[in-house]
Amino acid sequence: MDDWKLLEDCTLCPRNCHVNRLAGQQGYCRQTWAPMVARAALHPWEEPCLCGERGSGTVFFSGCSLGCVYCQNWDISRGERGRAITVERLAEIFLELQAQGAANINLVTGDHHVVPICQGLRLAKERGLTLPVVFNCGGYAKASTLAMLRGLVDIYLPDFKYWSPQLAGRYSNAPDYRRWAQRALEEMVRQVGPCQFEGDQLIRGVLVRHLVLPGCVADSKKVLYFLHHTYGSQIYISIMSQYTPLPWVQGYPELDRHLTPAEYDQVVQFALYQGIENGFVQEGEAASESFIPPFDETGVLPQ
Repeated sequence: MDDWKLLEDCTLCPRNCHVNRLAGQQGYCRQTWAPMVARAALHPWEEPCLCGERGSGTVFFSGCSLGCVYCQNWDISRGERGRAITVERLAEIFLELQAQGAANINLVTGDHHVVPICQGLRLAKERGLTLPVVFNCGGYAKASTLAMLRGLVDIYLPDFKYWSPQLAGRYSNAPDYRRWAQRALEEMVRQVGPCQFEGDQLIRGVLVRHLVLPGCVADSKKVLYFLHHTYGSQIYISIMSQYTPLPWVQGYPELDRHLTPAEYDQVVQFALYQGIENGFVQEGEAASESFIPPFDETGVLPQ
C-alpha cells in the first residue's frame, strides 16, 4: 500500500480524526500532508547520552496530537510556526546535520508526519546517513504507526506523562493516554531492544522521559513504578524537573507555579527506593525558558 494513502483518511494517532490531509484538511494535529519544520539545528539540552560533543541534530516538527496545556513548544505544537518542506528537503536536512557533527538525528514530535519522515529517512540513508535516528515523541501513539518506523529508528525517546486518566484528560484532552502509551512503549522496546552504548553515547534503545508536574507527585510515582517493574534495566528513565509555568497555564492555577525542590526530591527518592539505576535526574535550577529554542526556521531552508 502507498503510505501516502494513509493520509486520505487519517487514523495515524489515537485521535482517529478521519480527515483527508492530502486534500488539505487538518485534524487534531493541525497539519496537512507536507512535513512542517520549525527548526533544524544542533541542540545541547538533551540528556548527556544524546548530545555528544556538539549536540543532538534536532528537527522540530510543527503540530501535535496531544496539545498539552503546559506545552513548552506552544507556537509549533499549535501549528502556528514552521515551514512546509518536501521529502527531498527533509532528507537533505538530515545529511546537513550529520555534516555539522550531530551526535544523532533527533525527530521531535513527528508522530503525525511519520509518512514523509519514513520516506525522508530512507532517502537520506541511501545518500549516506549513518547517524543513529532518535524518535522523540509524547508517547500518545499507535503501535501500528510506530511499526512503520521499524528498521529506520534506533532510539525511541518517548514521554510517559500520566498514570491518571483524570490528569491526562484535564491537561492533554486524552483520558486514554495511559493505555496508548503502554502499547506504544511495548512496540518501541520490541523494535530496538535493550539500551546499547558506545562509550557514553546511546546508540540504540529506549529512553523514557517523565516530567514531574506541580502537585502530581503521587502520579509520578505510579508512572515510575510501572516503568521499572515492567521493563527493569531494558530501558533508561529520565526524571525531569524542568517544568516551566508559561502564560497559557493561567487558566490552570495548580500548574501556574514551579515545581518545588521538595516535590522533585520525593519523586527521585522514590525512584531510588524502587531500585531504578538506569536513568537521569536534573540537578539545580532546571526550570527555565532557556530549554526552549527559538523556532525561527533555522536550518530549514537550503543555505
